[in-house]
Amino acid sequence: MNVTTLPKPPRVGLVSLGCPKALVDSERIMTKLRADGYDMSPDYAGADVVLVNTCGFLDSAKEESLEAIGEAIAENGRVVVTGCMGKEAEVIRARFPDVLAVTGPQQYEEVVAAVHEAAPPVPSPFIDLVPEAGLKLTPRHYSYLKISEGCNHRCAFCIIPHLRGDLVSRRPDAILREAEKLIAAGTKELLVISQDTSAYGVDIRHKAWPWKGEEVRAHMTDLTRELGKLGAWVRLHYVYPYPHVNNVIPLMADGLVLPYLDIPFQHASPKVLRAMRRPANDAKVLERIRSWREQVPDLAIRSSFVVGFPGETDEDFAYLLAWLEEAQLDRVGAFKFEPVEGAPASSMDDQVPEDVKQERFDAVMALSGRISAEKLEAKVGSSIEVLIDAVDTETGGATGRSKADAPEIDGEVHLRDAGGLNPGDIIVAEIEDADEHDLYGVPLSFA
Repeated sequence: MNVTTLPKPPRVGLVSLGCPKALVDSERIMTKLRADGYDMSPDYAGADVVLVNTCGFLDSAKEESLEAIGEAIAENGRVVVTGCMGKEAEVIRARFPDVLAVTGPQQYEEVVAAVHEAAPPVPSPFIDLVPEAGLKLTPRHYSYLKISEGCNHRCAFCIIPHLRGDLVSRRPDAILREAEKLIAAGTKELLVISQDTSAYGVDIRHKAWPWKGEEVRAHMTDLTRELGKLGAWVRLHYVYPYPHVNNVIPLMADGLVLPYLDIPFQHASPKVLRAMRRPANDAKVLERIRSWREQVPDLAIRSSFVVGFPGETDEDFAYLLAWLEEAQLDRVGAFKFEPVEGAPASSMDDQVPEDVKQERFDAVMALSGRISAEKLEAKVGSSIEVLIDAVDTETGGATGRSKADAPEIDGEVHLRDAGGLNPGDIIVAEIEDADEHDLYGVPLSFA
């Protein structure tokens, strides 16, 4: 009897930096490489080639990317670079002339070709298989779902359009098929991401495609409604507050979509927003937030804000603090303005001193922390649904997230007496305590 000895597949190490969108890019690359017969190496030593997916949004992110490339070269020596900083190939090659290849963001074919050249695949029908949902970096029970690439806006502090190009929307039927496969493979939560989720389909004039005997437009509202029918939690990220966002709120009231909006307001002062060249600068945002909460009382809103933007005065900052107090956002992140090469704001007059930026940053975080603590304290004594992320078999505790919490960026729910649970379980928990960011409780039943 002839026994086939399987060839040892080449192994790829991966370092993925940056935002969730970059993580999705890494997952797509890994899925393709796994389909081509590659194995993934958890460390440098076992890898035949190391792929570094870089971030180039801020100068600090660029430096982190360069440090990661340097570490990969020192530890392994065979390195392929991709991602946003790949747009600056000359900078990378000047510092690291030994890198094997440099490609830009979304250049999936070029990345795979570079890996093939560095460590040629060994064809085999036994190993050239990939799980239906693709090889993922995120846990099996939640998945990022990218609906478009690029952005049509030209915000003064941002170089994303330069790095990733203008908006290119995916077909809605392709997105829905991917979502179905992810759910069939165990995904319990879909995190919808793009540079501008609200603008989805603008570039293709909201064209409709057939889907299960009906037609679905390439439009945020239509896509969200269809995703909500698939049975998983659906969480919307990077939602600009255009008027049609109002049409998504009833979907939340009906339970099709999580009562959660990630809206990058960035500031509140009309003068600063004009200087930032921000889209959807709606003076009635506070009225809309009140209307949304009247329809969906448990709506959670997260946002991020830039402090110390060039020309931001004490009056502008006071306006922002007053706006935050009135808006009562559930989750807030703040960033000190950082000049980025190629961004118009970097050369603007009236740059704010670093010590002032730090004072304003501290003030925003203190205010948002107080608001968060008050909102979470109000949940004590209530029962809420929790998606389990991790279980500690030694202590019998578990960590999960409520419908108000996105992974990595929001709070967590810490549970006692939860040793019988598994990641991906959705349970009902009674909340017993709270702090500034997290909730604490005990499981009651499965949802």
